[in-house]
Amino acid sequence: MSTEQRNERYERGYAALREVAGGTQDAVIDGLADIAPDMGRYIVEFGFGDIWTRPGLTRRERQLGTVAALAAMGNAAPQLRFHIGGALNVGCTREEIVEVLIHVSVYAGFPAALNGLTAAREVFESRPDEPALVPADTSGDQGGDRLERGRQALADIDGHAGQQVIDSLRDIAPDLARYLLEFAFGDVYSRTGLDLKTRELVTVALCTALGTGGPQLRVHLHGLLNVGGTQEEAVEIITQMAGYAGFPAALNGLTAAREVFTQRRAG
Repeated sequence: MSTEQRNERYERGYAALREVAGGTQDAVIDGLADIAPDMGRYIVEFGFGDIWTRPGLTRRERQLGTVAALAAMGNAAPQLRFHIGGALNVGCTREEIVEVLIHVSVYAGFPAALNGLTAAREVFESRPDEPALVPADTSGDQGGDRLERGRQALADIDGHAGQQVIDSLRDIAPDLARYLLEFAFGDVYSRTGLDLKTRELVTVALCTALGTGGPQLRVHLHGLLNVGGTQEEAVEIITQMAGYAGFPAALNGLTAAREVFTQRRAG
């Protein structure tokens, strides 16, 4: 790219890409030079210069949200590996990344989570000089009844919106309601590897990216706000998804957010 083309947006985006890529940013850009050099410029200017450098989220939150979305979509393994590495480069731990990928199983299924964990293993093995992964041991810290633990977690996170989901299953699939409480909330949400705000933030990201769960996205927008997230953070993580799942997904996510915000203002 010529000096004349390296505008302020490009310079800002290049610096952000360098932070995420850990010094390998030119490989991302140069890899497109022979077929779509403008795409490389758009990635730098828009994806990183415009979006990634916005102040509404921490770098850790942006990267974990991106890892969750890419793992859930399941169609971009090279980019998932890049952003797992990027998460490490901006200060996320291996344990946090693994927790996000376990969390993905609730919303995108076990195959998506397993593929994500395979990508994570490849990235971790390529960086042997960094601290080794210490798998979470939850065998002794989740005592008690899974169902009751799940009920309490659902009430704390999603409140009335979550209970409506459970109630809606009573006449058709009460066992699915029980599995939702026991596994999603009793097992996964109750793990200690991520705080609840981060769990809800990555859930909003991946539900937006998937684009197939509008009602569930609304429930988890409520949940994010219930556990200390802000409307601005919700809008930021949805806006970021424009770069990874496309503008239609982000626009639909913002429509859901507007409905939730309006509902909460109305009491």
